[in-house]
Amino acid sequence: MKKIILYTLLLVGVISTANAQKKWTLKECVEYALENSIAIKQAQLDRQNTEIDKSDAKGAFLPTANVSASHSWNIGLSQNPLTGQIVTATQQNSRGSLNVGVDIYNGLQNINRLHRSNLAILANQYQLDDIKDNVSLQVVQAFLQILFNKESLKVLEAQYAVTLQELKRTNELVKEGVSARNEVLEIEANAATQEQQIVAAENALRISKISLAQLLLLSNYDDFDIAEGNYMIPSTTIMNNTPRQIFEKSLEVRNDVKISETNIKLAEYDLKIAKGAKLPSLSAFYGFSTTYFNSELFTTAPFFDQVSDNKNHSFGVQLNIPILNGFRARNSVRRSLVNIERAKYNLEQTKIDLEATVNQAYNDTRGALKAYEAAEKTLVARREAHKYSTERFNEGMMNSFDFSQSKQRLESAESDVVRTKYDYIFRLKILEFYFGLPLTDLQ
Repeated sequence: MKKIILYTLLLVGVISTANAQKKWTLKECVEYALENSIAIKQAQLDRQNTEIDKSDAKGAFLPTANVSASHSWNIGLSQNPLTGQIVTATQQNSRGSLNVGVDIYNGLQNINRLHRSNLAILANQYQLDDIKDNVSLQVVQAFLQILFNKESLKVLEAQYAVTLQELKRTNELVKEGVSARNEVLEIEANAATQEQQIVAAENALRISKISLAQLLLLSNYDDFDIAEGNYMIPSTTIMNNTPRQIFEKSLEVRNDVKISETNIKLAEYDLKIAKGAKLPSLSAFYGFSTTYFNSELFTTAPFFDQVSDNKNHSFGVQLNIPILNGFRARNSVRRSLVNIERAKYNLEQTKIDLEATVNQAYNDTRGALKAYEAAEKTLVARREAHKYSTERFNEGMMNSFDFSQSKQRLESAESDVVRTKYDYIFRLKILEFYFGLPLTDLQ
């Protein structure tokens, strides 16, 4: 028994360690978010409702059939059904009926409702896909933010390590009488500042991890982490296209445009249904009934004999011509016409907003690329300048303040490269997103 408990504890420990050491890739994060997002699940429930609406539309083509039955007692003054006399007695009556009705023509309303229900399902699918796109974009942004914070922390820690080496060397020079004590104080102040920056970077990294974990609906924030990799600037040909070309492509792939276009068709079917309500309708009906009677005044025929003898059939057709219904049918048509115009304006506005967004994304991407390229050039120059400053500082030809300024400029250049790199990657992914390219492709 003790061995079983020990093995169980070891197995639990191994599983817990494996879960704690899991590193989430971008693809895993996006897939998990799409599977567990509450917004997506709610949209899927909306999809179920549209499927139910379609079932209602199909059911409207079927005949209606209703069966009814009743049994009553009459105690006291009543009429004898055989003689017509008013008597005092206890009598029983049973009645059963079957009624069937079917629409022959109702202004094509049933057909139009079925077509509309199919369009509603399509519109809901576009809405679901649009929500998935937005969730994916949020996850990518949060993932890249973690990567940025990780690299920023690494840069700060590397800079701090170099500062500690400089501090050690300067202390030795002070002991040898080569450097003044104030140079040590200057480097110590710089090291203290870097320690504060490291703490702030660690906090930023933890917050960014929590943000992504919340998007994934994970509660174990402390054990959550993403897979690290040497993410390079993606190779892409998207910038070979003009903003107009990207916009025209986005019209084909963007779900918000498809939703607006489908809403126009839905409004047009609403108009057809409203017009159908103004037309005459023709329906057919069939009815069957039978009765049973029992009285204490005289002997009646057996139950099944009466049911057979008292059978009654009725059938026919019914024509309804709407003449006046408080302007409801007419106003429904007018309201549908207004909704069509509103849907058309919404589509036009969606296209205008999309074109503006694409142009902004294009300019942001181009600007981010230029900023990154400039940051890399600046970093190369700062490294050369700092190398020269280090040589002069070691030879005693530069004081600690000027050397510290040179080092801070280098650190700022290194941080700018990290910042502009991930800013460009994110801007690029957004632009590719509008072009219909997958978000999860990172090199």
